[in-house]
Amino acid sequence: MTAPGRDIWALIPVKETTRAKSRLGDAVPQHLRQGFALAMLEDVLAAVAAAEGLAGIIVVTLDPQATSLARQYSARVMTEGADQGHTGAVRAAARILAAERKAGFLQMPLDIPTVTAKEITTLLSSHPDGSGFTIAPSNDDHGSNGVLVSPPDLVPLTFGDDSFFPHLKTAQDHGIRPNVVRLPGFGLDIDRAEDFVRFAALRSNTRAQAYIERHGLVRGPAGIERKA
Repeated sequence: MTAPGRDIWALIPVKETTRAKSRLGDAVPQHLRQGFALAMLEDVLAAVAAAEGLAGIIVVTLDPQATSLARQYSARVMTEGADQGHTGAVRAAARILAAERKAGFLQMPLDIPTVTAKEITTLLSSHPDGSGFTIAPSNDDHGSNGVLVSPPDLVPLTFGDDSFFPHLKTAQDHGIRPNVVRLPGFGLDIDRAEDFVRFAALRSNTRAQAYIERHGLVRGPAGIERKA
């Protein structure tokens, strides 16, 4: 099992936040999406920073505001691959970590604001010693919201709207038996309007929820609407 202090790094790719979360549509007006994305990112960073068993945090980004936020949490900022989408960012970071002989990494997106430090520690503890592939899927079994790989170049990762089962197959094709761990905070990613509705209904104690309330976004009979 993964012990505290093992050289596993949290890895969070962040694209330009000015273009973030366009698929939320009318649920979050365009001028509020960047702030919402940054609020979710800080929720994830705070959970990672409080988790036991991680060597540190890496944020792969070219975005100035995400960079500033990452540094507030003493994260290492990488820029290589940051302009190549989620997959390119993760693969570039994996190459760097492999070259540095790090033990492995835990890939996490920025849009899982209800993830907790306890869940991250649970995922780490579920991972085998040595080589291994552990994955926490989205609730709909489409997304790969937590992927722990050791060593970093053990399995090539490819992200998209439907990556969970392809990741299982890729691991198996490489002779690795994937370890699946289902955790509610990892499971809820805020990618579409219906995800936003479910998240807002939770009234969670998160920065993202505070952002919703601060800007008057509430759940109404027809979904998400502005307060009068």
